Amino acid sequence: MHLRIRYVNTGTVKESGEKHKGSVEIPNLSEENEVDDTEINVSKKKGEGDVLKDLMRTEGTMKVREALRDYLKALKTEFTLGMILPTKAAVGQEPAAEQKPSGNTVQDCVSPQPLDIVGVKIPTVKILMREIFSSPADELYSIFTTKELVQKFSKCPAVIEAEKGGKLLMFDGCVSGEYAELVPSQRIVLKWRCRSWPDEHYATVALNFKDMAAQTELELECTGVPVSNEESTRQCWKKQYFEEIRTLLQQSKDSME
Repeated sequence: MHLRIRYVNTGTVKESGEKHKGSVEIPNLSEENEVDDTEINVSKKKGEGDVLKDLMRTEGTMKVREALRDYLKALKTEFTLGMILPTKAAVGQEPAAEQKPSGNTVQDCVSPQPLDIVGVKIPTVKILMREIFSSPADELYSIFTTKELVQKFSKCPAVIEAEKGGKLLMFDGCVSGEYAELVPSQRIVLKWRCRSWPDEHYATVALNFKDMAAQTELELECTGVPVSNEESTRQCWKKQYFEEIRTLLQQSKDSME
């Protein structure tokens, strides 16, 4: 990204009150160059005004460099956000068809919601998943709210403050957030994010537990997932949460037999 900026400056010499026109040219503005190394050329039309020209070469140059720092910072921020914008196909795609159940999975679907905005303003999707676990609802609920059990299935140290406003930190800091709502054995709502997401952007995760005797149907609704992280987020819940929880439940069952 190389830019060339040129503008006309009108200044007034205080002593004479006369106006003089000139220009400031920046021929090598680039993200590859340090702002302090950027060349700034000052020129003016023929005639008087050397005082103004000298002022522009000294204090004026300092002001221009300060403005350039802000300008380049704004460009980099805009470019970074643009990296996660979807293609036209991603924005206009039809909702994914509902998948047929396989194994313990009852339903797993993704519905694009490009107008959902959570945190910073980026296009997002909503992920909906339903899973069946061979465990009563209170036992499954405790796996998401008890530090020792979370550390067992995640195989990592964790911060679990299972109360409204309590912090959540898992998978060596790759997942963080806080508990927004807890209804024992029925519902958990989380403010949830992956470390790779844009700064300060969170999804809302709702976990609903439906007790079915010795089994529990768990419905997950994750709203506000960045479009570019749709598949990785779904796989995170499938592989790192659900499959590992099933393994933990099976180990617990085996140890009791």
